[in-house]
Amino acid sequence: QVQLVESGGGLVQAGASLSLSCAASGRTFSSYAILGWFRQAPEKEREFVAAIRWSGGTAYADSVKGRFTISRDNAKDTVYLQMNSLKPEDTAVYYCGARSGTALLTQQHDWNYWGQGTQVTVSS
Repeated sequence: QVQLVESGGGLVQAGASLSLSCAASGRTFSSYAILGWFRQAPEKEREFVAAIRWSGGTAYADSVKGRFTISRDNAKDTVYLQMNSLKPEDTAVYYCGARSGTALLTQQHDWNYWGQGTQVTVSS
């Protein structure tokens, strides 16, 4: 089993920045060759935010391109999400996800493991 532990959520004002991190452990490295972030706002479906391969290739949702940056430290099995120019519509519970393989898939049902989530609230 893979364990994912997120940290870094909080309450900020619009325009501010926030950084999330997620540490992966358990099973083998290949189980989390792909790490990523999804988010879920109240009464909405969980949606893709960003993903990154072990080799560094990335993918982003259109809504966060140019504002969010995903990165990873393979030595620490940790993925980060730097969020800049935050908007009230970014308010959600942010979940770290992991999957094996090489494809940067954006549907939650294609991901194998999830963290417990961390709340991000952006006030206007």
